Amino acid sequence: MVFLRCLVCHSMRAAISIKNISKSYGALQALDDVSLSIEPGEFFGLLGPNGAGKTTLISILAGLVKADRGHASIMGADVQSAFREARRMLGVVPQELVFDPFFTVRETLQFQSGYFGIRNNDAWVDEIIAHLDLTSKADSNMRSLSGGMKRRVLVAQALVHRPPVIILDEPTAGVDVELRQSLWQFISRLNQDGHTIVLTTHYLEEAEALCQRIAMLKQGKIVALDTTENLLSQYGSIKKDGEGKVALEDVFVNIMSGGAL
Repeated sequence: MVFLRCLVCHSMRAAISIKNISKSYGALQALDDVSLSIEPGEFFGLLGPNGAGKTTLISILAGLVKADRGHASIMGADVQSAFREARRMLGVVPQELVFDPFFTVRETLQFQSGYFGIRNNDAWVDEIIAHLDLTSKADSNMRSLSGGMKRRVLVAQALVHRPPVIILDEPTAGVDVELRQSLWQFISRLNQDGHTIVLTTHYLEEAEALCQRIAMLKQGKIVALDTTENLLSQYGSIKKDGEGKVALEDVFVNIMSGGAL
């Protein structure tokens, strides 16, 4: 089956480049000199407890928050000085269920296309609707949908302008098992087609199964950054009891409690 194909030229520039980003809210230091590079085509996990700075970092990349210091870019486009290009390169699925209650699913996606200056996008909208199993709900009002269906529409909105980079902020929060599995099948196929995926989640088994590399944030700083395989193997080498399979949750708890790999 011909599926979504990422229309990004293969170049050496990073999909996401974050250099020395800092952001504070009064006395609260939300991000403290964070630097990170995510390559095109990666499935990348950004993990951390509540208040670690994940949402602030995503908001900076999306242009919703301005960093106090440092620079960030999407596919080479600076999020401040080249903000229009950077926005076109990025799709964000927010954690909150944000929707307009006055429109149908199809109308919502058509309006979203218009925000990016895209006309005559019906064929692409129909394709996204079909791949997210929203066809039966395409002409239903948004307020009539279940929470899981609304979550699918948020994913569709993030894809409607065909961005090469997609950020998923807790996309399966409050979602049933069946929808969670179908959503990950869809996102994995996007990644296989070349899209860069950045995932934040508290379901660490999802990150372990899907992400090639993982960064862990704690109090606004990156405290771990490596491939998922290396994080698991390094923790396994220092685990004292030697019993049971090492899971990413074990690594996460160890690092957040001040342990070392």
